[in-house]
Amino acid sequence: MNRIEFLKNTTPFDTLPEEVLERVANELQEVNFKDKGIIYQQHNTKITGLDLIYEGGYMAFFFDSHGVKQHKQKLRKNDTYGAFSILLNKGKSINTVEVKEKTKVLKVAAPLFKELCNTHEEFYQKFLSVFGKEMLDEKYAHYVIKQEARVEDAITYDRYFNSRLEPSVMRYISSCSPDTPAYEAAAMMEEEKISCIFIQDKDSYIGYVTDIILRNKIIADRRDSDTPVKDIMETDIYSITMESYIYEAILLMFKHKIRYLLVEENGETKGVISRNKLLADQAQSPFIFLQSVRQAISVEELEHKWSEVPELAYNLLTRGVKSELVNEVISNISDTIDQKVIDGVIEEMGPPPAKFVYMCLGSEGRKEQTLKTDQDNAIIYEDKANEFRELTREYFLTFADKVSERLNTIGFTYCSGGLMAKNPRWTHSLSHWKRNYDKWIEEPNPEAVMNFSTFFDCRLIYGDEELIAQLQGHILKKLHDPGEYFFAQLANNALQYEPPLSFFRGIKTISKGEKKVFNIKRAMTPLVDLVRVYALRYKILKTNTGERLQSLMDERVFSEKDYHELMQSYYYLMGMRLKNQAHQIMYDKESPDNFISMDSLTKIEIVTLKEIFKVIENFQQRIKIVFLKKLFG
Repeated sequence: MNRIEFLKNTTPFDTLPEEVLERVANELQEVNFKDKGIIYQQHNTKITGLDLIYEGGYMAFFFDSHGVKQHKQKLRKNDTYGAFSILLNKGKSINTVEVKEKTKVLKVAAPLFKELCNTHEEFYQKFLSVFGKEMLDEKYAHYVIKQEARVEDAITYDRYFNSRLEPSVMRYISSCSPDTPAYEAAAMMEEEKISCIFIQDKDSYIGYVTDIILRNKIIADRRDSDTPVKDIMETDIYSITMESYIYEAILLMFKHKIRYLLVEENGETKGVISRNKLLADQAQSPFIFLQSVRQAISVEELEHKWSEVPELAYNLLTRGVKSELVNEVISNISDTIDQKVIDGVIEEMGPPPAKFVYMCLGSEGRKEQTLKTDQDNAIIYEDKANEFRELTREYFLTFADKVSERLNTIGFTYCSGGLMAKNPRWTHSLSHWKRNYDKWIEEPNPEAVMNFSTFFDCRLIYGDEELIAQLQGHILKKLHDPGEYFFAQLANNALQYEPPLSFFRGIKTISKGEKKVFNIKRAMTPLVDLVRVYALRYKILKTNTGERLQSLMDERVFSEKDYHELMQSYYYLMGMRLKNQAHQIMYDKESPDNFISMDSLTKIEIVTLKEIFKVIENFQQRIKIVFLKKLFG
């Protein structure tokens, strides 16, 4: 085969005119590799030209921080290597590349390759499109972006977010029977030098007692020291599997305000881990910061802690931590602040006159909170007899007003649309909330659909879980057969925003001062809304977008390819949004917004964004077919 025929069989050279192919063929440089070996090192070796494999082959991969090969790709005859490195990575090899024995390569010199890209748009775009599709693969994108991080940061990432629980962090479970006197339990704890003892009834652990419980319920309450431990024990016991990540265990402990977790392996309880032990092993981790938030006392302290969150988020993102984990850290900090404020208000006002739930909505309800955040919350309280209704309502409206005011001081600004518990419209009894949802489902006009979507993304922050469980059970019954019109209206509402793609498949921008920008929140909104519609259709009560996508794949509503593309698209945008907001706060000293300047983007980011916007556009087209065909015929 002559060189021109070879080029015609190599994509995207098949797009070039005959005379251009002749010129390229004449200028090809032949390179022969006799032995197997590494020829390019990731993010290090300078690429002098585009390699066209004529005989033999390459193995392209990434080394992770442990020196293990990841994301291996075999390149064979007519495949190319080096385009992304030349065009998007300042001429440095994106991958590490190992060549096979007896490999023959025809090389297009970098200056000629760049000239072809500048003068032949289809040729250029095909390379970019391939790269953009690669970046929708989470592993590929992770290693491409992670190369920009320092080695010590990569190690930090592995320690905090890539390490699973180990037997070394777990200890034997000390236990006693429910009728054991408190003083005997205390003696056992002293003898074994432990701060927690579990209460075991036959083969089950039914509660636990800590040194703090003994202090508060025996000494402070002046109870008799021979009080049975079953009368003072805490009964909220949580467990986690041995395969879990360290960060999952710590976040679970913060979420439920607990200090101990039972560890299970193959369904059998193996031991217990303590929060203090895990935090001590993570001395410089963000979880120490979470602990410091829990220990804050005043509103002023909480305000100061919240002001430090942008730097924490920025450092995590630049270390390569996934944006969904950064979201989770931010949400846990926000939840902790909410809980501290609520505790303070209850202490000031006295115990509530009824069981209640303080819930968050919107992005906070989905655990997708960013650094530009306002208050989206509501209150459900249990139904009371007529003579107590006004008193109960008065308490919770006053309570909501105080909580909201303190949150605003801390940095969670008032919602401009009034979607807050301090608004009498959004603080009601359980029966009233059920009627709200009934009306929104039965009369799905645009406003009702918007309210339903917002309040479907609700999550308990404080209070009695049973109330929110009852409400969710009621919603599920109503969703049994709400009619196609309801879902059509939801889908129509979810199609209000389109990805910012221009007619010529570029990124559509608007002017903000002298800068060309696009609104990244609006670009992400279709993904959130459309995934929510599918979740509603299939009665999935999870609120987080990623968790909804996982459930939809598990239910075989979405294919594995759909899942990975949508997950990577959403959280790539989320990472960019968080990093931009953190940068605005830390370096520009201005309030964060959702506008991304085109000047701030790298070539890799621009290419990836275009591909992501195409994915969103295709997703919108699909939902039009699935949900709107009956609405419009």
